Amino acid sequence: MSKVIEIRWHGRGGQGAKTGSSILSEVLFESGKFAQAFPEYGAERQGAPMKAYNRISETPIRVRSGVLNPDVVIVIDPTLLDAANPTEGGKDDTVYIINTTKKPEAIKKQLGLPDSARVMTVDATSITLEEFGQNRPNTPMLGVVARLFEDVSVDAFIEHFRNKMGPKLPEKVLEANLNAIRRGYEEVQEG
Repeated sequence: MSKVIEIRWHGRGGQGAKTGSSILSEVLFESGKFAQAFPEYGAERQGAPMKAYNRISETPIRVRSGVLNPDVVIVIDPTLLDAANPTEGGKDDTVYIINTTKKPEAIKKQLGLPDSARVMTVDATSITLEEFGQNRPNTPMLGVVARLFEDVSVDAFIEHFRNKMGPKLPEKVLEANLNAIRRGYEEVQEG
């Protein structure tokens, strides 16, 4: 990775976009990369649309602004596909990671993406409802994001999550989140 990889997350307050973005940066920083994570929201309340950002690089990152032309777009809440304009600033080769029951080809058509765009879909909502009975789709989405960084294993994401969140969560909830990360990694569809 010779350039800065810029990532934009779209979610709603309380769905974990900010936490997912932070964990992604922490895992990649621990692997030797330079990383940034920061949210963008105002006085919105839980459930309001919000964005979070990452920058990942092999060299120090000097830019401190929001991500305007993302290399990766992550949509945690599928209702934001129409409401938040997730393709704004996207490039022909932007990777789109979407929480949806739809196939990648259907999302590509819905968003009017070029054939060169890479779309990855996973039903993160169902995974989290099955694993721990709540719609907190950020953990399976982290599993999908792990596929983008071939030099960092999904196990590194799982171990970091365990170390960071283990002291804060009951064991049963922690294990459900770890399973959700792995399931996101394994159940993603790509097109």
